[in-house]
Amino acid sequence: MAGTPARPDGGRAEGDVAVVAGPDEHGLGEELAAFGVEIRRIEGLVTADALADAGIADAAYFVLTDVEEATGIPIAKELNPSVLAVTYAERSLPAFVAGVSDLAIDPALMDAATVAEELVDGAADRAA
Repeated sequence: MAGTPARPDGGRAEGDVAVVAGPDEHGLGEELAAFGVEIRRIEGLVTADALADAGIADAAYFVLTDVEEATGIPIAKELNPSVLAVTYAERSLPAFVAGVSDLAIDPALMDAATVAEELVDGAADRAA
């Protein structure tokens, strides 16, 4: 079906999906996966096509670990306005996208396991 992103194995995601863009040196993707979140990765440029191919339309989370690709945040929000845009990087976001990101976390201040737990457990709070 057009517009329905499929899992790499051809099936449809059953739970939350996170699109992780950039190198995941701190393992946030793995920590989210431990909570049952399906991880889809973007290596390289974060473009509208790359986001669509990764299934941003169905994603609950867009995790950006490379602030050089910060322009991907407004693109992800345009393709899926309800996606939670999380930046997990040591460097600050450029001012032109800082207001579009929902959450920016420095890995030196909060480890990946804590971030994943807060994102997944906090989902009910966001829905309320």
